Amino acid sequence: MKISFNWLKDYIKTDLTVEQVSKILTDIGLEVEGLEKIESIKGGLNGIVVGEVLTKTKHPNADRLNITTVDIGLDNPLQIVCGAPNVDVGQKVPVATIGTTLYSAQDSFKIKKGKIRGEVSEGMICAEDELGLGNDHDGIMILDPNTKVGTLGADYFKIESDYIIEIGLTPNRSDAMSHIGVARDLHAALNHQNIKSNFKLPEIKDFKVPEFQMDVFIENHDACPRYSGICIKNVKVEHSPKWLQNRLKSIGLTPINNIVDITNYVLHETGQPLHAFDKNAIKGSKIKVQQLKEKTKFTTLDNITRELSNEDLMICDGENNGMCIAGVFGGLNSGVTDKTTNLFIESAYFNPINIRKTAKRHALSTDASFRFERSVDPNLVIYALKRSVNLILDIAGGEVSSAIVDLYPNKVSNFEINLGFEKVNKILGHNIEPNIIIDILKSLEIDVISENNKTIKLSVPPYRFDVRREEDVIEEILRIYGYNNIKLPNFLKSSLNFSNKINQEHIQNIISDLLSSMGFNECINNSLTKSSYNIYIDESDDQHVVKLLNPLSQDLDSLRQSLLFSSLENTSFNINRKSSDLSFYEFGKTYSYDKEYKEYKKLIITATGYDTVENWKNKRRKKDFFWLKNKVESVLNRLGLKNYKGNHSSISFLTDGYKFSIKKDDLVNFGYVKDELQKKFDIKQPVLHAEFNWDLILKHLKLNNTKVKSINKFPVVRRDLALLIDKETEFKTLKNIAFQCEQKLLKEVNLFDEYQGEKLPNGKKSYALSFVLEDHEKTLQDHQIESIIEKLITAFKEKANAEVRM
Repeated sequence: MKISFNWLKDYIKTDLTVEQVSKILTDIGLEVEGLEKIESIKGGLNGIVVGEVLTKTKHPNADRLNITTVDIGLDNPLQIVCGAPNVDVGQKVPVATIGTTLYSAQDSFKIKKGKIRGEVSEGMICAEDELGLGNDHDGIMILDPNTKVGTLGADYFKIESDYIIEIGLTPNRSDAMSHIGVARDLHAALNHQNIKSNFKLPEIKDFKVPEFQMDVFIENHDACPRYSGICIKNVKVEHSPKWLQNRLKSIGLTPINNIVDITNYVLHETGQPLHAFDKNAIKGSKIKVQQLKEKTKFTTLDNITRELSNEDLMICDGENNGMCIAGVFGGLNSGVTDKTTNLFIESAYFNPINIRKTAKRHALSTDASFRFERSVDPNLVIYALKRSVNLILDIAGGEVSSAIVDLYPNKVSNFEINLGFEKVNKILGHNIEPNIIIDILKSLEIDVISENNKTIKLSVPPYRFDVRREEDVIEEILRIYGYNNIKLPNFLKSSLNFSNKINQEHIQNIISDLLSSMGFNECINNSLTKSSYNIYIDESDDQHVVKLLNPLSQDLDSLRQSLLFSSLENTSFNINRKSSDLSFYEFGKTYSYDKEYKEYKKLIITATGYDTVENWKNKRRKKDFFWLKNKVESVLNRLGLKNYKGNHSSISFLTDGYKFSIKKDDLVNFGYVKDELQKKFDIKQPVLHAEFNWDLILKHLKLNNTKVKSINKFPVVRRDLALLIDKETEFKTLKNIAFQCEQKLLKEVNLFDEYQGEKLPNGKKSYALSFVLEDHEKTLQDHQIESIIEKLITAFKEKANAEVRM
């Protein structure tokens, strides 16, 4: 939110600098995120002075140029070459002196002393557009002849400089979404710090009202607890005065006309949104606040026709024609134009939930909806209305043509809270005197109803809807008292508790470090995704999908059931930008609904392309199934999980799927992503994917005991065998047979070569296996080794129908 420092000082008088005010605002919870100096004219007309043309002669070397001498109040007049046709002796003109920077549109140039066609020129007599004061370039500006020579241009043109304070407001602080709201908080802080300041609201002048009152009907008082308005006739719609335009421009608003500008001014002054209707467009001279039928068409001010919901609150005329989406956006046919002469000014309090849903439904975010959906002050409605009437009468003329209508059947009362002094000191860990507490609360317009030595009873105004508990009041006290005034204790009381729980963050960081060291990049994707993706998941249907009731868009309408799809989006994005060798991993949660809402922690790996960098010396190797299997095993082994078993997986979105399990728990499924799914993401190269069930991994990690043993000082022995086996026989079968045969000394079994060809019998293949033997107590003898190998050969023959190839 942008706050003008000059505008702020209209309500609070202080001698503090903008930097000092910014620090105080940050200290009391209105965090200042930026500070920018602005000027109503870029450059502030620095270096521009009023001069008088003393002489004018023709340039000897140019027909269209004149040589002038100009008095700007110095000892000697300046010689300036000027090409303007209207320059003449005796004129008072704006002069840009040497060193001055002039800004025109997006361009700028610096005035330098130089020669023009051989004649010295010591400045420049300026036109309107060269000063940024307008678009006229037909000739130089001719100023008031009574102006004193040497007057600064900034003073003559009344250039206003200002500072814009950018405040990052939290959603609960709707009371500070205005200049008066910020001034009120600032005054409370200054009052506590004994810094002199004077906080004052603009005075409301009385105005005469006739007996006539606009007929207003409210259909739903829950959606519109308070509605007020007034009629004004014979106004003149035109450009706003400069001071009003400058105020709006300073906070980034574009002036439109005096009526609309006044409603915007009061909005940013008080925080209360207003809306001005062309009264002649209100058919039946009646206002109806109601809901219209589902899918009713309504054209808004931006000339877009929208379909209304039957939950949208509308401001309608006497014939039930929509004129405005209440609290959100005006209609095209009832707004103020240059031809408007009669007005109906609306000031209301709408239900924040209703406004929030309507604004989201139509993807509309306006200054009015931004405040209404966070709640405004219901008791400020009439004040803001009268303030706008005062400004309209002063600026646009006209006269009030109706009494104020104010429908407020169920008044929003102040909220009462009991506050204990001991509770304040206990929560803050710091003793604050009761009289200081009471002074702070009163400065925040929180009244004290009754008090005793231990407690006080408070009355909180409705605009502080976020202050509803004793703890909320204590937070308000702390804001103004000052967080920095709470002293840090010299010692810390704590108790140490031993927990047998696994440190999940530590485990996750270990695996993140492992994957990053292997060349993977970590991704963090949105938990919201397209519900249409879920058709690719096993047993997924709309009943299991967690859908948003009020989605931001169709692409973000549900919570993800798998991390795969966002990872495929990342892959497609990078491939389309000529980066095709990719390795990603992501930790995240998935969500589903089955009688109750459930969430699961997952780790995924997604990879595609080559494993090695292109190089003249080394042949590039594509990432394949076994590359991925190696990475998956590296993760499980790093976690100390050894007793898992592999088997084929039937996951719907994987082809050649494989899984590792412990008992009935599938720890990880991995394989190639199916081609038809890749096509949905415009991916034309193979993609590998692994999905770890992190919750199950942590479960088995609890049951896993890590054992430490010393490095063996005795040598290991390796022996190789070439076996002729049936084509259907898998390596894991031979590995299991080997470890069943020798459990004590056999440490590793590895497949290092495979051969299938014409030289082998039909239905046969050849495996070359290596066996690593090791004894931790002594050096192995040859007879021991030969005995083990013979046992292995016999076992392979009997259990796998294998033959030893020589």
